[in-house]
Amino acid sequence: MQWQLIESDAALRGALEAVAGSPAVAVDTEFMRRNTFFPQVALVQLCFGNEALLVDPLAISDTAPLADLLVNPAITKVLHSASEDLEVFQRWLGVLPEPLFDTQRAAALLNMGFGLGYSALVKLVCDVDLPKGETRSDWLQRPLTDSQCEYAAQDVAWLLPVWQHLHERCLEQGKEDWVLADGRDTLAVYRAPGMDYLKRIKTAWKLDRRQLGALLAVCAWREQTARSRDKPRGWIIDDAACLQLAQTGPGNPDELKARVELPASALRRDGDAILQVLAAQREVAEADLPQRLPGPLNAPQRQRLKRLKTQVADIARRLGAAPEALLQSRDYELLLRESRGEPVEQPPHWQGWRREIVLEPLRASLQGGGS
Repeated sequence: MQWQLIESDAALRGALEAVAGSPAVAVDTEFMRRNTFFPQVALVQLCFGNEALLVDPLAISDTAPLADLLVNPAITKVLHSASEDLEVFQRWLGVLPEPLFDTQRAAALLNMGFGLGYSALVKLVCDVDLPKGETRSDWLQRPLTDSQCEYAAQDVAWLLPVWQHLHERCLEQGKEDWVLADGRDTLAVYRAPGMDYLKRIKTAWKLDRRQLGALLAVCAWREQTARSRDKPRGWIIDDAACLQLAQTGPGNPDELKARVELPASALRRDGDAILQVLAAQREVAEADLPQRLPGPLNAPQRQRLKRLKTQVADIARRLGAAPEALLQSRDYELLLRESRGEPVEQPPHWQGWRREIVLEPLRASLQGGGS
C-alpha cells in the first residue's frame, strides 16, 4: 500500500482536490488519551483507492479542507466502530463525518457477527491478517517512523474493499438505507449529547427524589469540571464519591470530610464548590425534583423480557441480522416501561426502519399479553 504523509496546508489542499469526485473515503484516526478527558488527535488516515493519505494534525494549521470533506454529502465516509473517531472530529474540527457507513454496524446487520473487530472483519472479508506491531505506539511522537506510517496506512487501506463487499451485500438485501440511517442516528446522539450520568452508577435506583437530584447535580458539576480542565472524570471525584455525596448530603467542610471518601487534594481544590452544588440542590422545590428511577425487574418482568428477546431473535433470523443489531439491551427495559404506561423518552434509533420492522410487532405482543 502506497502512502503519502501530509505535513502542510498546501499538500492537504492538493491531495483532497485530486480526489474530490470519489464516491467514498475510508477514514480512521490515531489518538492518545494521556490523562485527559478529551482524545488528543495524532493522525488522520484517509483512503480513496490505491493510496493512503496520512494527515499530520500537528503540522497543519488550515483544517477547513478536511472539515469540508467530512461534511460533503456526495462522499460516503466509511469508518469502523466510529464512536471514538467521532469524538476526535467533534472536538478537533467541530464537525462530524456524514453520510456515515459504519462497517461494524453493517456486518452486524448482515449477520456476520455483532461487535466484530476491524482485524477480524478484514480477515473475514479479505482473508488478510493486519499487522499489530504499532498498536500501542506513541502516536504523538515526532517524527513518525516509517513503521508507524505503514501500520496506519494498512489500517485504513482495507476499509474500502471491506466497504465495497458490505455495500454490495447491503444493496442486495435492502439494508443499505438501514446502515446509513443508523449512521444518522449515531451522529444525532453526538450532536445532542444527553446528560445520562446514571448509567455508570448502578445503585442510583435506591435513592429518593431529593438524593437523586443531588446525584444529578454533582455529576453535572463533575462533567463540566472534567471538560474545562481536560482531565478524566475520576480525577475530579470518582463515582463512589458522587453517590456518597448524594446519600449523605454534607452541609459543611467537617461533614464533607467525615461522610465522603475524598482525597485531601480534592477536598482542598473542590470542597467549597461541591458544598455549593449540594446547597443549591437543597433549595429545589419538591415538585421540581426528578422522579425516582425504576428498580431492577421483578420475576414476571424478567420473564416478559426473556420472551421479548426470543421474539427479536426470531425477527433477526428472518432478516438475516444479528439480534443485537436490532435492539440494544436498554431498549427492552424501555419497551416494558412504555407498555406499563410510564413516560419514556424514545431514542433516535426507535424511528425509521426499526419502528415498523421490530418495535411495532413487540408493542403489539406486549399489548396482547403475549410477552
